[in-house]
Amino acid sequence: MRYHLVLRTVAKILTPLIMLFAFYVQFHGDYGPGGGFQAGVIFSASLILYGLIFGLAALKQVIRPWVVRVMLASGVLIYGGVGVASLLLGGNFLDYGVLAHDPVHGQHLGILLIELGVGITVAAAMITIYFFFAGRKTTKQ
Repeated sequence: MRYHLVLRTVAKILTPLIMLFAFYVQFHGDYGPGGGFQAGVIFSASLILYGLIFGLAALKQVIRPWVVRVMLASGVLIYGGVGVASLLLGGNFLDYGVLAHDPVHGQHLGILLIELGVGITVAAAMITIYFFFAGRKTTKQ
């Protein structure tokens, strides 16, 4: 990979800003547009940008593949865990009202946790897809 000073500098500046915007979309999603899916895609886009500029090996040093696998599993477990917790507390599956002393607070907590699980899962899935496509070898025919 050729060394491009401008691209590397811009990527180093933009990557944390894109991640910060992803966190804003994640935690503002229950009050306005956005949420877990959008935040996960934005967060993974920042890491994919890093991988495109600095290479796959550098990205795998920033976020290890085993961490991405743990993220995939934990996101799904958070989502399912909220549903099971609401069942154990006497409600229906993903009935957030039983998660807190007040149904309104329970709704807010449930949506926040569900969106967090979705965001983690989507980000990890997108990074995994990039790992597979960027790491494949070309075949000559």
